[in-house]
Amino acid sequence: MASSSARIDPKTRKPLPEGIRYRADRNKYQVRVWATGLNGEDRERSYLVDTLGEAKKIRSEMRSQVRADGMTLNAWQVRHWPSLTEGLRPATTAAYERGWRLRVQPWLGHRKIESIGVSDVDDAITGWSGSASTRNDALAVLSRLLEGAARAEIIGVNPVRLARRPRGERPSSFRSRALTLSEVATMLDSVDEGPHRDYLAALVYTGMRAGEASALRVGDVDLAHGVIHVRRSFSPAGGGRVREQSPKSHKERTVPLPSALRSIIVRRVASLGRNELVFTGPNGGRLNTSNVRRAVDWDELRNRLDRPDLRIHDLRHTLATLLFDAGAAANDVQAILGHSSMQVTERYSRARSDAAVRANGALDKLMGTE
Repeated sequence: MASSSARIDPKTRKPLPEGIRYRADRNKYQVRVWATGLNGEDRERSYLVDTLGEAKKIRSEMRSQVRADGMTLNAWQVRHWPSLTEGLRPATTAAYERGWRLRVQPWLGHRKIESIGVSDVDDAITGWSGSASTRNDALAVLSRLLEGAARAEIIGVNPVRLARRPRGERPSSFRSRALTLSEVATMLDSVDEGPHRDYLAALVYTGMRAGEASALRVGDVDLAHGVIHVRRSFSPAGGGRVREQSPKSHKERTVPLPSALRSIIVRRVASLGRNELVFTGPNGGRLNTSNVRRAVDWDELRNRLDRPDLRIHDLRHTLATLLFDAGAAANDVQAILGHSSMQVTERYSRARSDAAVRANGALDKLMGTE
């Protein structure tokens, strides 16, 4: 797999066009293209040239030899898949593979790319089984395939852009999924003292994602300043393996270390080396949502809280709502949670949910009925 630096032009520091990479070991540009061989088969070819201009010229000339007519989505998936999945997280790649195998391929794999229109995509979405999230995963892989075909000038435009995306039934706001302070206390009191209780406390008091807390190392904890630096995350890599990588969106951030968690962290790091994991299981193994749910009997915990749909990820929602209720500024909450946009962050705020209450006061004052 090519490194991310190979996709950046060393001269302009801008992303290189699809199909072109910079080979630092050769000090040349590498262009990969598909063309029709002498016996009519499609073949991938690779060329090394001195300049980006030469690479673009070769790519343009060779693309004109690609036989777009009659190319099915199946054929394009085989050809384009390496580019499509390059740089993706393992979990994302696995979701795309499932979406392709179980939904996109059975419905549209046999179709010629240029024959797939918006109505075909809409029909597929309606016919696919699974939740809105599952169908959106399938739609995402279809969109990336057709976007690649559009960039390769096999089709004029990606029809998925105009399709209606599945929408599941969601709570009116993330606040409805968050626990109250009393529910937090009940949850922690319901779990035996030990590594699993410590782990859940870290999730609810820092807002870290489960994979981020699992990957936390002693050197990431700054007791002097009362903060934790989120620098990495564990993600499933298939076959029971785990991959260490940067946090979501590749952004490191700093989260609070409140007094309610500080004593737990101090106890856990006391005898550990700088590079050792802060949170591990009773026998020193890695923690993840699956083994934590089993260890604490998550279904029984849900019953005690009367929260039949409670997820471990909702502990992250809990911190966001607590921060807003404590008067934290929206941009601070965004930074702590690591949200990509303020729109996501503001879904945790009471500002809009309290609008009707504030409106009552304004109307009563206007009408003199206070």
